[in-house]
Amino acid sequence: MPITEEVIKKVAEDTGVSVEELKVSGLLAFLREKKKKIMLERIEILSRYRVSSAEDLEIKIKTGEIPEHPTWEDVILLENLEAGIALIDGDIKSIQESS
Repeated sequence: MPITEEVIKKVAEDTGVSVEELKVSGLLAFLREKKKKIMLERIEILSRYRVSSAEDLEIKIKTGEIPEHPTWEDVILLENLEAGIALIDGDIKSIQESS
């Protein structure tokens, strides 16, 4: 069920903030929580291979320390996670600059 403007206004009143502040706070909280989940997934992959970056993992694959399969899939996943973090960081910055 969609949240109506009336509900948003009531929550803003109940919490003593403006509707705009509530929207900004909600967006920032959502983005930070999403970033936290992505970072936890990233850390889990890095710790599995005992590396600190996707680049370090690639080096371990190329030197034969770690088998290529399924590690390359994890390298791709790490790169996608890092891109997601950068995208969220950009969104957070845009929101902060515009508010």
